[in-house]
Amino acid sequence: MTNNDILKKLRVALKLRDDDIVKILELVDFRISKSELGAFFRKEDHPKYVECGDQILRNFLNGLVIHLRGPMPKKEEKKTQKKSND
Repeated sequence: MTNNDILKKLRVALKLRDDDIVKILELVDFRISKSELGAFFRKEDHPKYVECGDQILRNFLNGLVIHLRGPMPKKEEKKTQKKSND
């Protein structure tokens, strides 16, 4: 299974549009255009097909975690939360 297959399956399973994926990637400061993204979803024999690299998939997965869970609290906030719970 290729990175393109993984990206396609996650897109379908989570019902994401291209706009959603672009926004998710922006959460981890990774910029990509809709046309660049569309090249990943083409068939392998299409002339404008592009392989999805590890970096793009990794950034998408990291952005997806932030999108679904929210950003991680900063270290100072964690210490404050622990003290207030005591």
